[in-house]
Amino acid sequence: MAIEVGDKAPDFELKDNHGATVRLSDFRGEKAVVLLFYPFAFTGVCTGELCELRDQLPRFQNDDVQLLAVSNDSVPTLRVFGEQEALEYPLLSDFWPHGETSRAYGVFDEEKGCAVRGTFIIDKDGVVRWTVVNGLPDARDLNEYVRALDSL
Repeated sequence: MAIEVGDKAPDFELKDNHGATVRLSDFRGEKAVVLLFYPFAFTGVCTGELCELRDQLPRFQNDDVQLLAVSNDSVPTLRVFGEQEALEYPLLSDFWPHGETSRAYGVFDEEKGCAVRGTFIIDKDGVVRWTVVNGLPDARDLNEYVRALDSL
């Protein structure tokens, strides 16, 4: 079951596409976080969503908000994907232990071996303030994220 609004967001420690360690707790007290889980790099819907975020990045990554995108791909895969698509925000690898963070947020599909499309907006205190979980083929509406961020 996915984490719900009002829950304390589980902390995690993951490597980004450049090999740097990123912890959710690094942003506590500093920035709200848009935590976005997606199934796989290089797939059509995922690439479309992540490029749309890239094209509107100042709305999702600025002095008050940090965007973190998580998949179960390896760090080298995410590095190439980020470079190919010119993604200038952290792509986090939940590769090993496989899906541990995705499971903690309740968005890991055991049969497919990947995260479904879960998004969590976490306030500066580490509390989930908005969430949506879509199935693998269903793209998310970024305008919903903007409205949720505006309400913080």
